Amino acid sequence: MHGSPHIVGDVMTRTVATVVRGAAFKDIVRTMQERKVSALPVLDAADRVIGIVSEADLLPKEEFRDSDPDRYTQLRRLSDLAKAGSVTAGELMTSPALTVGAGATLAQAARAMARAKVKRLPVVDHAGRLEGVVSRADLLKVFLRDDKEIAEEVRREVVAYLFPGPASTVRVEVRDGVVRFGGRVRDTSLVPVAARLVRAVEGVVDVEFALDEPDRSAD
Repeated sequence: MHGSPHIVGDVMTRTVATVVRGAAFKDIVRTMQERKVSALPVLDAADRVIGIVSEADLLPKEEFRDSDPDRYTQLRRLSDLAKAGSVTAGELMTSPALTVGAGATLAQAARAMARAKVKRLPVVDHAGRLEGVVSRADLLKVFLRDDKEIAEEVRREVVAYLFPGPASTVRVEVRDGVVRFGGRVRDTSLVPVAARLVRAVEGVVDVEFALDEPDRSAD
């Protein structure tokens, strides 16, 4: 029923800082500093994403630089200790990388980020080649959508669908992304359905109802 949702390709950043598998530790740090990012996709010779190297992958080198961890720490943090001794992106990276396609919806990308607890995802084509990167900030851009545009979509896609005809006098107002319904509906059982559909409209922050009592005179 709704218009096509925004997809990752609509909001992603297409110019991406990357490193190759053989990139040296200091080159990785330098690239992160210069590009002001906390993670870098690692690419092979065909521009396919083979991993991600992040600040978290680099920190063990400093953490264990002048320490002699006990046996318990060695057993508990084998991966970090291995990274403390690593010197290239290929040794440091997390692989395989979690990626997303440009055609994925923003909701799908948001769920993937939340589940993996990451701040950004490389965007790849069908062959795994890098096309861009999408961040949490990119996904939030949808909430900058104009209130008037949201109201028009709600009237067109929700009100006209659920409450057609003269029996309904539904008013829709949107302010700061909050959709407010007023007026009268004949079938109040549809109100929860309307709320669910409106929350699916991109840019909607919340839904409120202040409806009049239904008119039963026509029953």
